[in-house]
Amino acid sequence: MLHSNSKQSARGPKHLLVIDDEPAIRLILDHYFSHDYRVVLTANGQEALAWLRAGNLAEAIVLDYEMPLMNGLDFIKQIRADEAHENTPILVLSGTDETSNKILCLKQGADDYLVKPFNPEELEIRIQKILQRVGASA
Repeated sequence: MLHSNSKQSARGPKHLLVIDDEPAIRLILDHYFSHDYRVVLTANGQEALAWLRAGNLAEAIVLDYEMPLMNGLDFIKQIRADEAHENTPILVLSGTDETSNKILCLKQGADDYLVKPFNPEELEIRIQKILQRVGASA
């Protein structure tokens, strides 16, 4: 399921790509971030890769770790190998607090890792801080 709201900034759309197989999480993130971003919702890594490979760019990616078809770790590996998206900030959301999963994601190129349940405001601040560090407008 690919969905995008139509918010745009004065300089054009700032896309936040959300990849999560849980409809409730997608709904929460769409509602919370749609005031600042054009939120693109996908249910799995394959849908998200198709959207990115169609020439779209995301300012940041919020990614579930455990999903059908392609898990978060495999998505990170593919994105980091793609020159067009290798520097896009990636924040992983996961229902598991296992240190080994966190380490794997961070080693593969995730910029941050949050455990569900999470506070959307904390996620927003983490996104803003990462975007400030990489020089993107937040």
